[in-house]
Amino acid sequence: MNIIRLTERDHQILRIAIPSIVSNITVPLLGLVDVAITGHLGSAAYIGAIAVGGMLFNVMYWLFAFLRMGTSGLTSQALGQRDLTQCATLLRRSLLIAFAIGACMLLLQVPILKLGLLIMAPTDDVSQLTSVYFKICIWGAPASLGLFALNGWFIGMQNSRSPMVVAIVQNVVNIAASLFLVYVLGMKVEGVATGTLIAQWCGFLMAGILCWHYYGRIAKRAIRKTKSSESSSTSRKGTARALWSVNRDIFLRTLCLVCVLMFFTSAGSRQGEVVLAVNTLLMQLYLLVSYVMDGFANAAEAMSGKYWGARNMGAFRQTIVHCFVWGAVCTAAFTLLYVIGGEPFLRLLTDEPSVVSASRSYVVWAWLVPVCSLAAFIWDGVFIGITASRQMLLSSFIAAIIFFSVYAIAIGPWGNHGLWLAFLCYMVARGAVQTFLFRHIDHPQ
Repeated sequence: MNIIRLTERDHQILRIAIPSIVSNITVPLLGLVDVAITGHLGSAAYIGAIAVGGMLFNVMYWLFAFLRMGTSGLTSQALGQRDLTQCATLLRRSLLIAFAIGACMLLLQVPILKLGLLIMAPTDDVSQLTSVYFKICIWGAPASLGLFALNGWFIGMQNSRSPMVVAIVQNVVNIAASLFLVYVLGMKVEGVATGTLIAQWCGFLMAGILCWHYYGRIAKRAIRKTKSSESSSTSRKGTARALWSVNRDIFLRTLCLVCVLMFFTSAGSRQGEVVLAVNTLLMQLYLLVSYVMDGFANAAEAMSGKYWGARNMGAFRQTIVHCFVWGAVCTAAFTLLYVIGGEPFLRLLTDEPSVVSASRSYVVWAWLVPVCSLAAFIWDGVFIGITASRQMLLSSFIAAIIFFSVYAIAIGPWGNHGLWLAFLCYMVARGAVQTFLFRHIDHPQ
């Protein structure tokens, strides 16, 4: 019985991981609700507009995911050092950066839209509707980016329940607002976009209210403590430099990841509609794994950062071991699930005979996704927690080179199998390089 009894460390991990998993799973629902509503408006162009517009925003926001990750790592370390003033300062600076980037998006919305449509090259009808959707949803950029900063700060403070509550509220508001605007007021794509916009600002405002409710005293104390004083000025400069350095590296690391995933999609589309459809369906299995594994990665970043900041290396190493154990349990469960139910799940997503038939040749790659991505997910969490952002960037850059190299060699003789081999090599390489680099990181004394 003692072998399977959960330790206090396991309970700590699960308290952060489970709400994070719930939050991760609800994130794609915002897009699915929009697609479901537009799917009943009488024209495929509406669905296409939501797909293209959603892709534009996903890429934009993904590139600025450092607002969450950088804030989380630095905050958890400050918490481990019991420097609550530093925690409050990090939140303030992250929000300022988020609003500054959001303002730039608003000012540059026209060229951003034109560039996105040029790259995506939709039909004229889809392009026109995408423009309508984009010009409304872009006003939610400051709220979405600000929510990144708040969610990262919450996780750094070992609180993953608040982001979960916010995510659930966002989805409820999005569903209610979109249905009301479309089916009661008779709006079409404008109603869907406005519903999304309302949900984004409601989510941000709710996160701000929760932040003030739980941590208002910290903010007040920080404001009093940081007024003037030369030491606080020096500290603020150090905080700004650290935040800038971490955010820059994570931005470039995310850029490597975006390039790999966009090339993966592009390479699949060049092999025909059936292969593109199969790859899109199989990628849903990868995303499903990522939603769960990211929960344990969030636990790893929150707890490892806290113990790293507190210089508690014993608890730090235990956290890593326990997170890998939970990751291995999830890996085994997902692998078994995909081997047994992978093909039925794909048939659930589509009834197109050619796609179902072709998927049988490639579903084996989905079986390998969990085990190939385990180390990359957990190490990402640890590296974010200890703000080893340069090492994260280096591992992603090396893995991207391996991806393109394997693709160039394997695509000729193996076709789409070569593309999937390259992608799994990319995931394995990320984890392997991070394992090597971790051994050469200077640990605090």
